[in-house]
Amino acid sequence: MQLQYEKSWDKALASVDRTRIEQLFLHAKKSENFTAIREAVNHQETLLISVLIHNHSEKTLVFDQTSLDYELDGQHIATALFTLPQLKIPPHTSMPWTFLFPKGSYVRCDSYAGGTLSWTNVHQIK
Repeated sequence: MQLQYEKSWDKALASVDRTRIEQLFLHAKKSENFTAIREAVNHQETLLISVLIHNHSEKTLVFDQTSLDYELDGQHIATALFTLPQLKIPPHTSMPWTFLFPKGSYVRCDSYAGGTLSWTNVHQIK
């Protein structure tokens, strides 16, 4: 596996965040699809779930009407569909990304830390 950044992330990422992501990448479990980076709610009340996405397959991973679910302590917290044409994860590559769950698509909590993200309808292309 290799770590790669999408162009906008590569340009904008602070060095302290880049170091943290590199450490998370080095310690990621080989069986995971996602490694949590950060969870937050912004001023527009959008839930931000930042993760390292791990593509363990032989094909490029794309998000085209991909359903993502966020769960915390066994409770369903959020669901949303994502079509992200700019996000293409090559085979055997990990890439950081922040998924935005708009207000109304998630359950309000005191903290969102420690949850898990899962997908359905993930697409792979050659």
